[in-house]
Amino acid sequence: QLQLVESGGGLVQPGGSLRLSCAVSGRTLDGAGIGWFRQAPGKEREGISCINYRGDTTNYADSLEGRFTISRDNAKNTVYLHMNSLKPEDTAVYYCAADWHSYPGICFLEDSKGRYDDWGRGTQVTVSS
Repeated sequence: QLQLVESGGGLVQPGGSLRLSCAVSGRTLDGAGIGWFRQAPGKEREGISCINYRGDTTNYADSLEGRFTISRDNAKNTVYLHMNSLKPEDTAVYYCAADWHSYPGICFLEDSKGRYDDWGRGTQVTVSS
């Protein structure tokens, strides 16, 4: 059974760092682009980062201001989101999602027309002093 499981969330002080993991089971990660999304209370879900199936293309939301980095380890069937200089406005539930129709040279921050086929259940990140 295909599963995406996020982990690594928690409570962190402003300015701190976290590394989120998205572990995929039930299918090899090699062919999938992965997107990270987040949803804060009362706000719409926001696509924040993505990486294509080769790992040679990444994309980030402008709102991140270069603080986050996405990476993948296909041998471990896992994608990571390294988050630095965290701010209270980064507080949200973070989700990863798999796009099994990933292409060279592009990945997508939007889940337009259901591009992302499979989703994890999310991990809570709270940035607070």
